[in-house]
Amino acid sequence: MAHLFNRNVLLGVSGGIAAYKSAELVRALQDRGAQVRVIMTHGAQEFITPLTLQALSGNPVHTELLDERAELGMGHIELARWADLLLVAPATADLISRLSAGRADDLLSTVALATAAPLMLAPAMNQQMWRDQATVDNVKTLADRGVHLVGPAAGQQACGDVGPGRMEAPAAIADAAAALFATGELAGKRVIITAGPTREALDPVRYISNNSSGKMGYALAQAAVDAGATTTLVSGPVNLTAPDHTRVVSVLSAEDMLEQCLKLLPECDIFIACAAVADYRPAAVQGQKIKKGPQEMTLQLVRTPDIVATVAAAEQRPYTVGFAAETNDVLAYAREKMQRKGLDMIIANDVADPTIGFNSDENAVTVLRRDNEQALARASKNTIARQIVHLIARDV
Repeated sequence: MAHLFNRNVLLGVSGGIAAYKSAELVRALQDRGAQVRVIMTHGAQEFITPLTLQALSGNPVHTELLDERAELGMGHIELARWADLLLVAPATADLISRLSAGRADDLLSTVALATAAPLMLAPAMNQQMWRDQATVDNVKTLADRGVHLVGPAAGQQACGDVGPGRMEAPAAIADAAAALFATGELAGKRVIITAGPTREALDPVRYISNNSSGKMGYALAQAAVDAGATTTLVSGPVNLTAPDHTRVVSVLSAEDMLEQCLKLLPECDIFIACAAVADYRPAAVQGQKIKKGPQEMTLQLVRTPDIVATVAAAEQRPYTVGFAAETNDVLAYAREKMQRKGLDMIIANDVADPTIGFNSDENAVTVLRRDNEQALARASKNTIARQIVHLIARDV
């Protein structure tokens, strides 16, 4: 069974009789590992109560576009950024029409416009409505935009008609959702990703480090696994669970990280240096705990090895991706770093913004290659990671 581990699925429920199946769908998504939040249209609430879906999902159900209780009334933006997938089931003829026209007149249609996550629809309607040329045209328009469709199934309908238009079974919808994240774009490739901070020891109990959580590196590992790559994480100390099917090599210092990366290099096609490696370490590590003494103490630091530059300069170099976490002049510093270190790609992000910096669940980055650059709008780190892996796959 395909899985949705570490995925945030935003389930949209619109107003059709098939809305009762959304309760089973919530469970099917959770059984595959997803975190689920629910948006209901006003019509959907005529068929199934928000309380039912709140109890099943374990999260409040969202129903209003302008909800002053949610993020100062901008809850639709928070939901749009949270989602790794917006799944609408059932998707009625009316909702499909509104999405095709790009309308944003309720919470669900507004989130559909505001999210960078993929959109999947499970249509459900009367068989003649499904066959009507207006619906056919609307579905084609959405499909041409990259919207994913699952179903509809054919059979007996609530109105007594027989034909296509029944919402697909919840298990089949959940399987289709999971399959979206298994792209195969890097099938057969071997990927090494560095993640998290390093710790540079001062003495047996103290060290120099930084605030990196490792979330971006671990999201990239999940995206690489989903794309079919054999994936290894060389990880500094973090409080994260690695994705399934990922080999983890734990390290502490920059020296440790470089040593392990060089050992692994012969089995590497793509190297992604996402770790926040300390630039300096103490010149000498004290064997015993440094005792409190004078009011001031001078600490001599020396440079740590440049891991990504070393990898990029290797005789049998892999496709090499770096990160530039900057607080000012982000793109200028990133371009200079990419050229100086001989990288194939660099990901620039502004860590001065605490909402997309270290420890955040979201990011907004610019991907720079030697001949172009592409901004990736603010979204969950899982979504950003999939977009980065897709761009890498196009190069390799």
